[in-house]
Amino acid sequence: MTSPSEQLLPGTRRALLHRIATAQSEGRAPSLVAAVQRQGQTVWSGSRSYVDGHAPDADTQFRIGSITKTFTAVLVLRLRDEGLLDLDDPLEKHLPGTGVGGVTVHQLLGHSAGLAAESPAPWWERTPGTLRPELADVLGEQPRMHTPGRLHHYSNPGYTLLGALIEKVRGESWAEVLRREILEPLGMHRTSPQPQAPHAGGWAVHPWADAMLPEPTEDLGLMAPAGQLWSTTGDLLRFAAFLAEGDDRVLCEASVEQMREPSAPTEPGAWDSAYGLGVQCARNDGRSLFGHTGSLPGFLAALWISVEDDVTAVVLTNTTSGLVIGDVAADLVKIVAEAEPRIPEPWRPLPEVDTELLALTGPWYWGTRAHILRLTADGGLELQPLRGSGRGARFTAQLDGTWTGLDGYYAGETLRIVRNGDGSVNHLDLGSFVFTREPYDPAAAVPGGVDEGGWRGLRP
Repeated sequence: MTSPSEQLLPGTRRALLHRIATAQSEGRAPSLVAAVQRQGQTVWSGSRSYVDGHAPDADTQFRIGSITKTFTAVLVLRLRDEGLLDLDDPLEKHLPGTGVGGVTVHQLLGHSAGLAAESPAPWWERTPGTLRPELADVLGEQPRMHTPGRLHHYSNPGYTLLGALIEKVRGESWAEVLRREILEPLGMHRTSPQPQAPHAGGWAVHPWADAMLPEPTEDLGLMAPAGQLWSTTGDLLRFAAFLAEGDDRVLCEASVEQMREPSAPTEPGAWDSAYGLGVQCARNDGRSLFGHTGSLPGFLAALWISVEDDVTAVVLTNTTSGLVIGDVAADLVKIVAEAEPRIPEPWRPLPEVDTELLALTGPWYWGTRAHILRLTADGGLELQPLRGSGRGARFTAQLDGTWTGLDGYYAGETLRIVRNGDGSVNHLDLGSFVFTREPYDPAAAVPGGVDEGGWRGLRP
């Protein structure tokens, strides 16, 4: 069952349907629903089911597991943006008595706090949350596995702590804060901590036989901020649009951009993936994706966003295992992005030009290596090597006349325009590196000086 759409070509729509049909068939999933968004609009949706003539649609709830963590992270960043906490604050400052209060809020968000991956037995995903009524029951006797800040180690109890932090600062339940601060402003009326009809039932499929077993659906209690939520493809696409561009009613664009910046060292060999603040980041076939995957007994979920391609894909299914759902969602993004590449916006000149900045543009040399400084459309500066790969960055202006690096090697570094006594530019100082208008310009303050004999050939 696929909704008609004139926004994608017939061949693209068939390729999308083929991909989810293959996933549902080969993964032996009881049902599967997927949707693709572009330019803020749903351009395709499709579903498959073992029940003839009855398949889920954009309004059918599935459990989304760890995609819940992204919602929890948004709530924490709202507290930061309101000045109620700092990401570098130790947990103890706001939530005393946990026994792991020395870890920071930032480390908890990015899974670098060194905490255990799971709570103590029994398996929390298949047992009632009432078995773990206190934070101590979630953390166990040995909650810390690694030195905080050293590496990424995924931790579900870490997000329980973040949920408790939200409740402590707000003075309300995590579920109520979530409803008021995210779900209502974004119009996500089909996302909830408990299932609301119509919703799918969770199933386990026997690994060696075409047989199914119902999975229990437990209220996770204190673990809810790590994986409790139920949602639909329609609601998750609304959430994705917010994550891509921000929404001042919930979180500004700069803060959602910060969420997808890698926050901690990745696991050895995981060069193609990282974790931001409540979001997973990945490279798939050269394409940068961010979002989250999720699983709980009976359910798998995936949400991937490609900002560059302006394509989002959501895939939800009601099986415990059997298909790599993150790959399915990534393939849906790839199908649309490659079959119908994003048409760029028309080039337009700047509304006005700062003549002093314009005079800085063009070639600059770090030693003998040529770089180009450009004035960007947003009024910033960008410095990149003229040829090949190398150190480069975008810069944003500061009130004191300096510029701060936004990305790359120079992220956070300061770019200063150093002038002569008459106001003319002598050189650029970038984190102590001197960039001059000519290679080793003798008139500039080149560290170590420039040989008085100047440039020479074979014969002096």
